Amino acid sequence: MSGEVTGVGVDPFAQLRDVFAGRVALLLEDDPALSEHVSGRLLQAGFERVDRFDAGEDALRAAVARSYDMLILDRHTRGLDGLEMLKRLRAGAGPSSDAPALMLTALGAERQKVEGLLGGADDYLSKPVGDEELLARIAAQLRRAARRARPAGADLVNGPFRLSFGARTLRLELEGQARLIDLSPLEFAIVSELMTARGQPVTKTMLWDRCWVEWKFLPDNFVNIIDARISALRRRLKEQAPELGEGLHPLIVSARSQSLIFRDLSAWTG
Repeated sequence: MSGEVTGVGVDPFAQLRDVFAGRVALLLEDDPALSEHVSGRLLQAGFERVDRFDAGEDALRAAVARSYDMLILDRHTRGLDGLEMLKRLRAGAGPSSDAPALMLTALGAERQKVEGLLGGADDYLSKPVGDEELLARIAAQLRRAARRARPAGADLVNGPFRLSFGARTLRLELEGQARLIDLSPLEFAIVSELMTARGQPVTKTMLWDRCWVEWKFLPDNFVNIIDARISALRRRLKEQAPELGEGLHPLIVSARSQSLIFRDLSAWTG
């Protein structure tokens, strides 16, 4: 085995600078301290510009006139609130009408989250939220927007692995031969989320939201549930892909305390 493997050994959140570089965000938040904090954190993480607004009408006018890569919206703002602002934006044909939108709000009940998602939001976060969770969620939405621009059904290749979304299969391709990796539906969903991130961190809260979809709430022990499943998945991948060698296992590694990464094997040469 030769070739450098990236994505592990350095701070994965620092690598998000490549995702955020040159990006422009719109932030609708009427709490001055929080607005300043979120804006500063995005700029520090690599965003080129963050346009801040404290009223929905002003944010809507800006989004109709200019192109934004990311919309971050509070639901409680003076005048037009963030959800109504987003509905009106989505109904139009402005340059930001299809931009990824993250609701960042104190309204965190299940009904309110559903309202936000049905109203056009791509993700929904309840305040308070940590910086790592916020950055990981924004990075995920930017990746999803980039995927939408790729041909539908295209496979995702990560070194010797080929993930087929249409067939819902993971293959290991070595020396001209391929074999299926045996995964349960939940394990396939987990691997899909982690591999799609391409060596970037996925928080455990994000993983829960997208893979444990039959659950309608976040249980107190959700981290323990995820950790147990990840431990079993690591063993399964090691058993079914021993050719990768001890140096690459486990394929799923921890990033700080609450995030996970599937190793970036793009430099793999066998």
